[in-house]
Amino acid sequence: MKDTLRKTKKIMNQYEIKANKRFGQNFLVDDAILERIIESADITKKDLVIEIGPGLGNLTEYILDSAKYALLIEIDKKMIEILNNRFLQKNNYMLLNEDILKIDIDKYIFKLEEEKNIKFDNIKVVANLPYYITTPIIFKLLQDESRINEIVVMVQKEVADRMVALPKTKDYGILTLMVEYLSDAKICFTVPKESFIPSPNVTSAIIKLKKNKKYTIENEKVLFDLIHSSFAKRRKKMINSLQMSDFLEMDKNSLEKLFSSCNIDLNVRAEELNLSQYIKISNKIL
Repeated sequence: MKDTLRKTKKIMNQYEIKANKRFGQNFLVDDAILERIIESADITKKDLVIEIGPGLGNLTEYILDSAKYALLIEIDKKMIEILNNRFLQKNNYMLLNEDILKIDIDKYIFKLEEEKNIKFDNIKVVANLPYYITTPIIFKLLQDESRINEIVVMVQKEVADRMVALPKTKDYGILTLMVEYLSDAKICFTVPKESFIPSPNVTSAIIKLKKNKKYTIENEKVLFDLIHSSFAKRRKKMINSLQMSDFLEMDKNSLEKLFSSCNIDLNVRAEELNLSQYIKISNKIL
């Protein structure tokens, strides 16, 4: 047993630090939960694991013990010294002091492969994400980073619920559709507030996203713009929302013809359509 709670308190005292609210820091100290995260990610000695926001390195310790190599991306400069000191005896990681939303992860993966003369075929993200920027990070990992195969991350439970929501429910929306289009998603388990110091105000959940494009689409940008524009005025009929948006220069009559050609009710609201119906409309727009 790694006794993560004791180690965390010792590190925080040694470096005289507190969790930084600006970076959404809550330190996970529950060893049982940390072990379950590694199990859910099915990390092996063949994997390159990318960890976003390693903080004090509690999850990192488990990752470095299980993976072939790790790419650690930490925005808080105070954590860089702590991480390097904590893992002084480890030689299977690269630590970057960077903002995850501003870097090209694929570029660093290629750099690692050149330096280590290794070809990574299985690349996973395993992380406790900063809750205040969860959605932009998820979109980036799913859309922009082509070499990542799987994402296993801790998020607010309400965000995890939105990722796997069904049509005609309050949680169903843009995030649901984007995640479904780009991956297979499932909630692995929930994490209680007591597993952290300091305790957050929300319950958390571990969600696994396996990247998988299952749909045929003429133009992804058109689909994404359609989804975003449709939910811009969620309570309105979808045709009215689209008419008010800058996405389509179509009058109401033209939109009604478009929906009729797709066999879609003219009075439908955005949350009532499934992904296949959105794809059907987007393919007709071209």
